Amino acid sequence: QVQLVESGGGLVQTGGSLRLSCAASGSSFRFNAMGWYRQPPGKQRALVAGISGLGSTDYADSVKGRFTISRDSAKNTVYLQMNSLKPEDTAVYYCKLVVAGTGTYWGQGTQVTVSS
Repeated sequence: QVQLVESGGGLVQTGGSLRLSCAASGSSFRFNAMGWYRQPPGKQRALVAGISGLGSTDYADSVKGRFTISRDSAKNTVYLQMNSLKPEDTAVYYCKLVVAGTGTYWGQGTQVTVSS
């Protein structure tokens, strides 16, 4: 059974940094695409950053230059380093894993709050 467990969220001041982690279990996902999404209060969930099985990355325009997605395939873990945080980054952050032929999996979410 596939499980995704996020950690690393919290409260930080504007300009601060946080690193989110998403640990996947249930199989090896080193060649699977994974991503981070976020859902601010009252808004829809949207892509923040994605990373392919080969390591190519993609970012939302609003986080380019501030956030970095990476993965440790040996640990089945994907990370999101968030720097220069802004109040508008406040949201619940979710990890997503796509397994071809099986489905899409989401973590439980981790709250990130950036105070002004």
